[in-house]
Amino acid sequence: MAWIKTIADDQATGMLRRCYDEAIRRAGRVFGILRVQSANPPVLRASMGLYGAIMHGDSPLSRATREMIATVVSRTNGCYY
Repeated sequence: MAWIKTIADDQATGMLRRCYDEAIRRAGRVFGILRVQSANPPVLRASMGLYGAIMHGDSPLSRATREMIATVVSRTNGCYY
């Protein structure tokens, strides 16, 4: 099993603290998919930006369709996210 060092909420500072705060505002907590990127806050910020653009940006696909696609891909890959 892989092990990745993560940074807890109460240890987060700077950009990571801002990313965590944004995640908490959006989802009520920091999910593992974000926390696993905590050692590299610029990558986490970019990942959150990409997710936002894909799921909330302009698209010919409805938000519901995008969520359905994400769910099917996650399920197919055995991913809980």
